[in-house]
Formats: sequence, C-alpha cells, structure tokens
Amino acid sequence: MLTRKQYQFWFCTGSQDLYGDECLAHVAEHAKIIVQKLNESGKLPFEIVWKPTLITNELIRRTFNEANTDERCAGVITWMHTFSPAKSWIIGLQEYRKPLLHLHTQFNEEIPYDAIDMDFMNENQSAHGDREYGHIVSRMGIERKVVVGHWADETVQDRIASWMRTAVGVVESSHVRVMRVADNMRNVAVTEGDKVEAQLKFGWEVDTYPVNEIAESVDAVSEADTNALVDEYYDKYEILLEGRDADEFRRHVAVQAQIELGFERFLEEKNYQAIVTHFGDLGALKQLPGLAIQRLMQKGYGFGAEGDWKVAAMVRIMKLMTQDMADAKGTSMLEDYTYNFVKGKEGILQAHMLEICPSIADGPISIKCQPLSMGDREDPARLVFTSKEGRGIAVSMIDLGSRFRLIINDVNCKKTEKPMPKLPVATNFWTPEPDLYTGAEAWILAGGAHHTAFTYDLTAEQMGDWAAAMGIEAVYIDANTNIRDFKKDLMLGELFYR
Repeated sequence: MLTRKQYQFWFCTGSQDLYGDECLAHVAEHAKIIVQKLNESGKLPFEIVWKPTLITNELIRRTFNEANTDERCAGVITWMHTFSPAKSWIIGLQEYRKPLLHLHTQFNEEIPYDAIDMDFMNENQSAHGDREYGHIVSRMGIERKVVVGHWADETVQDRIASWMRTAVGVVESSHVRVMRVADNMRNVAVTEGDKVEAQLKFGWEVDTYPVNEIAESVDAVSEADTNALVDEYYDKYEILLEGRDADEFRRHVAVQAQIELGFERFLEEKNYQAIVTHFGDLGALKQLPGLAIQRLMQKGYGFGAEGDWKVAAMVRIMKLMTQDMADAKGTSMLEDYTYNFVKGKEGILQAHMLEICPSIADGPISIKCQPLSMGDREDPARLVFTSKEGRGIAVSMIDLGSRFRLIINDVNCKKTEKPMPKLPVATNFWTPEPDLYTGAEAWILAGGAHHTAFTYDLTAEQMGDWAAAMGIEAVYIDANTNIRDFKKDLMLGELFYR
C-alpha cells in the first residue's frame, strides 16, 4: 500500500546579470556542487535536482509554475548566492503552490582571510542576498521553512531531510481519501467535524459507504484466499488459544482474514487510503474489524475508530512522512484509556478495543480471540503486544467550529511496571511532557481528543511545520510548557486564527 513515490526537490539559485557571465558561471558551478554533495551525503530521503540560475522575473515565474505542475516535485529549495533583487521573485512566489525551503547558506565555509578581495565579496553575497529575498517572502506572508548554516554541516543536512518529509506530508495531503464505514459514534463530539472545510484546508476527501456494501466485498473473498492469509497469520504470529478449541479459534481468525482482504480490495478499487469503522453499525459483518484493521494500518492505511476521520487522515499522512525511514519505530492510532497516578510512576495507558498498529510493537505479537461487549457480534480476533520504549509525539486534529487546531504533545513511552495478563489488547504506556499533570491539563485546555495519531519517528517541529503549511494553528505541549503561558498562547491563537 505504501508505494514509495520518487519525489524530487528543486534547487533554485538566485542571482542577477549585473556581475557578468564569469560570475554567473561560478554561481551555477557552486550550486551544482552543493546539489551533488547533498545528494551524496546519504542524509536526504529524496533527490535534489539542480535548476539553472534564476536571474529574471519571467524565468523565476516559469520555473515555479513548472514546479507546480511537475508531479515528481514535492517542493523547492531556494538560495541567493549573490544579490537577487527581490521584486524579481514576486510573481513567481505569488503563483507557487508547493512547500518552500529557504536555505540560508554560502558556498565557502570559512572567510578566505588571506585572499579575500572585492571580487570575492561581490560574488559571495548570501549574507545579504538571502536577507533581501527573505524580506519579500515575509512581506508577502508566504509560509516557508528557513534553514541556516553551511550546506556541508550534518546538522543542516538533517534539517533539510526533516523538512523534506514534512513537505511530502503537505503534498500528499491533497491525495488522502478517507472511507467511512457507516457514520461516527452517535452523540460523540470530537469525532465529528466539517468535512467540506477539511477538503478546502487539507485536500482530504471524506466519503461514507453503507456498511453492507463493504460487507459484500468481504463476502466475495474466496475460501482459498482466506485460508492462505490465515496460514500467513499462523506463521507470523504467536497463537494464544487460552483454552479455546483450536478449530473454533481458527474460524474466528478466518473472519478477520476475510475482512482484511475484502476491505483492502474495496479500498484499492475505490482509491481510498484511510478507513474508519464504528462498532455501533456493523451490518452483515460477523465481527468488529480488529486484526484486519491492524494489518491494514501496518500496510500504510490510515485508521480512526468510531468514525474518527480526522485521526484516520493524520495517521495516513504521518505514515507517508515516515516511509522508508531508517530504524523507524512505528506509527499508529491510539486512545487514552486510564491513568497511573502513583508518584514517580505516572503515565497514561494507551490502547483501543482492538485496532492498534503492530508497527509500534516491541517483542512478540500474539493473536487472541476474546469476547467484546461492544458491537454485538462474535468474539473478534486481534493482535496483542506491548509497544516500544522511547520518545514520540501524540497528535490531535480538532475542529473548533470556525477553524482547525493541531495539538502536538511530546511523550515518553515506557514499559508498565507490571504485566497485564487479563487485558487482551495491544498497549502503549507513556508520560506526557512536561509531566502527567501539566500535560493532561494543557491537553484538555486545548480541546484535545481522546484519539491520537501517534509516532515515534516524527518530531513536533515537523508536524508544526505541516500545520503552518496548511494555514492552521499548532499548539505544542512539551518540556517547556507551563499552564499560565499555555493559556496565553491559546488566547493569542484565538485572535490570530479566527
């Protein structure tokens, strides 16, 4: 499902013809070297493509419009090698529609103290050329990322790489289509929202299908295909019968295999990349989708429980942003369940009835089949595991009626103090920063939902940059949060984003 797209990022260098052909040749040569070395660094998840030096209004405009229409281009990196008069950039910037990074760098790392002369000064003017360019971008109110430092510095390369993943999340947002199986959980506020405004803001298409239309796709899956997938399950996961009859257990597992295949075929046929279900409307489905949804999430589909389409879309975007990341630890939908208030051991137990992505698992993954009071169907099979330790972020997209807000909380995941042998679900346990009490209070003040899109592999900065590119408010809860200042930030957000 997560087929890697061969995105590219264009490297556009600004200058002017005042300095003559020899200088412009050096500008082009320097830009080509920077692009080559960045691509060879092994740091960047996507290729950078050099573009001819931009020295006129029309060339800048044409280049930006070509970037708009090139499906491989996920963003443009700009750098002013010399002094590029900023009015030359106005039309191109007005018409540009993709993510923008301003790399404030220069070709040389050190001032050539013994050799520096006015020719060198005239040719190497990034220190003020980038300020001229930066002024016009700020005056035009265009959102962009600014990265400062020498291009060969690993920290700078890491920041470019990080932004690239955010840029892909921005570009891919307009391709996210969420399939809602029936409607959201009745009388629940946070899973609702303005789907038209979401499409205007983020590009998401959110559509509803009657549950029995999807159930027909499930019923159409052959017994042979179902059994082949069950065999794969039995090879891959531990089977915990826990006293159940082996044949009966396998039949329950087969229901989930049939749901996985039927759902996936329906999603592919209709071109959806995320899905929501609701235990209150299961139609002809024999079980609440559990193991099936967990497997679909691991393949890259977004998911939201109880009809929570905003979480489903965010999980999909975050999975795209982390695609092919080295040493990735996983991304999943999660839900706040219960607290541990013991001093020094505080935390929040994260889980859901069934549907947690096994990409975040640590250690063995088991299949259990146990009763579920919700849904009024036969006992569903599900994957059970505990999650990895480490830092992560929990993200909540909420609809405040007049606008959207993205809440981002840094969290520290750890193992629970004791095992929970009677809890038949996948779990994560974390302490929000700066601590449970401040973090939970801030989350509630901001209006955060009980469902989250969680990942070990992205940072608050990346998701905040994504929100900025989308033109929505980002609220951060982290080690520096205190409630007095946090309330002021919320008040300022109300004024600015109204």
